[in-house]
Amino acid sequence: MSIHINLELTDHCNIKCGMCSQSMRDDAHGSPKKFMEWDTWRHALHGLADVEDDVHLCPHWLGEPTIHPDFDKFIEYAFAINMGNRLFREFKLHTNAVVFSQARSKLLIRLANASGQAEDTFQFIHFSVDAHSPEVYAKVKGAPRGMQVRNNIENFLAIRDALDSPWPKVTLAYVVQPGNAHEAADFLAHWAPLLRNPALSYDWPSQQRDTIYFRPLNCGDQAEADRLHADTCRALGMDVPDGDRLRAAESF
Repeated sequence: MSIHINLELTDHCNIKCGMCSQSMRDDAHGSPKKFMEWDTWRHALHGLADVEDDVHLCPHWLGEPTIHPDFDKFIEYAFAINMGNRLFREFKLHTNAVVFSQARSKLLIRLANASGQAEDTFQFIHFSVDAHSPEVYAKVKGAPRGMQVRNNIENFLAIRDALDSPWPKVTLAYVVQPGNAHEAADFLAHWAPLLRNPALSYDWPSQQRDTIYFRPLNCGDQAEADRLHADTCRALGMDVPDGDRLRAAESF
């Protein structure tokens, strides 16, 4: 059996996505937004040794983990003490890639391919992109960071290729909504050649491979959002089932 644990490094974020509840409130967890302290992170990690099931660890929930001032230190420490996968069996990172330098890319790739752990420990990096053009990115994500994000992800992919590193896999996520559905095909055409034989998914990716994930929007008019999502996925050539609701009950 496995257990999924989110150790949220921060509930701050550096952009304001219109579809994200985190951007709509000042107190994400009933208290002012904070950054996790070092001792909390260290003690929480060591506490995982007492968990009998396989732990799937993610340092994210509502905020953007990479803006933590000590993000690199926290993640490097986690892998340094996980020899033999004694604390966690899998690790995944969700990020908007706004703060994602080449040095950080190299660090994460090194950790993903370090000895002393199962080769697929660092499963994937989930990049939340949600737009193709800079103009649409600014509208959907609430910040003019579209080209910055594109460059950061392209640099990561180039470094991974240059190092011929099998891990981590990459998921590029696109939340389909009225403001961006018209450029979903452009998004796919741009990114598919840069990934490694990517899968195309309308529901939460389940394969250990690079994936372009067109995700449904969660909103008040869910039926309409699901119809738009289904129509967009079919237009991209996905073999989707009949009906408009394409996601599994446990879909993220």
